[in-house]
Amino acid sequence: MMNLRYRLMPYIYAEAWQTSSENSTMMRPMIMDFGQDSKAIAQAYQYMFGKSILVAPVTEAGMQNWEVYLPEKVEWFDFWSGKKYKGGQTVSLPSPQDKLPLLVKAGSIIPMGRVMQYTKEKPLDTLEIRIYPGADGSFTLYEDEGDNYNYEKGNYSTIELQWNDKKQQLAIGKLQGSFAKQIKNKVFSIVLVSEQKGIAASENFNGKLINYSGKKKIVDLK
Repeated sequence: MMNLRYRLMPYIYAEAWQTSSENSTMMRPMIMDFGQDSKAIAQAYQYMFGKSILVAPVTEAGMQNWEVYLPEKVEWFDFWSGKKYKGGQTVSLPSPQDKLPLLVKAGSIIPMGRVMQYTKEKPLDTLEIRIYPGADGSFTLYEDEGDNYNYEKGNYSTIELQWNDKKQQLAIGKLQGSFAKQIKNKVFSIVLVSEQKGIAASENFNGKLINYSGKKKIVDLK
């Protein structure tokens, strides 16, 4: 789980930026995203981590499986297996001590870094970009110097990612902004999630490799 936390750091950092810049919320009660689904609202412990990841905490000891309600009108992917589920139902998912039930909403774009033991151990010059198909989606990848408040002076950068599910295309927008020691040349490993790839916390940098230098690109994943 610690490896997963560091792998998700690009996602976590970008969601933290949304909290700072757009008055968003990182830990989101179900009513914030699924206010019309009475069963979702009734879940006492489930919550969204950012707008893409559904977390189902296991609140009883010794449980090897855990019942998770999936909000209706969207589809969901088991983060650990890649299996896809329709919303509006309760599913039983494995819940060993080292595997918290996590589900990702269809249409989500999840950027992931390398396995690290601390945030500055490795440069963020290579990212795995996981696409969860089934709906259109977008994500703003955010970066700054990481150790000061210069972002308040405008020293940060963003890259807009847009997924077109019908065309099976990812649009990587133009790099916006700059900051000291910025890595402008990156490699993106684009992975279309299924039960065969883009699953669990393991590194998966064998997707469609894209060299990105700040210019807009369209990536076809058909």
